Amino acid sequence: MVIAVAADHAGYEVKEVVADHLRSEGYEVLDLGVDTADVPSDYPDAAAAVAQAIRTGEAERGVLVCGSGVGVSVAANKFPGIRAAICHDTYSAHQGVEHDQMNVLVLGGRIIGAALARELVDAFMAAEFSGEERHVRRVDKVLAIEREQMTG
Repeated sequence: MVIAVAADHAGYEVKEVVADHLRSEGYEVLDLGVDTADVPSDYPDAAAAVAQAIRTGEAERGVLVCGSGVGVSVAANKFPGIRAAICHDTYSAHQGVEHDQMNVLVLGGRIIGAALARELVDAFMAAEFSGEERHVRRVDKVLAIEREQMTG
């Protein structure tokens, strides 16, 4: 499975931890930057890169990191088909996939440390959408809202 990862400068260090951990777990990592914490960068660029990789099929899931997680979450969710959420606890990281078909895990690089980032990624990657009728119904409603808003 290919996982797209990206961050702004504030999320760089946690992004590196996540990318290394995913590789050590046998995943193929599509690292979409940034390549340093030393140059200010804009979180919408990271969000767009991961969203596009998922939308084109280049990656199946994504992980985004900015300082708080809020900016990349907001930006990523502007893309059709992207369901991104900030998760700083393992329950949300797996439940978001199981119930809501979340495909992008968002982390706050200034909020969590390396050990928790690895645990969150493990919970996210181990989870699969349940396919239960109530969850399918709810995701379908979210997708209907998305389609309606895109067509005006």
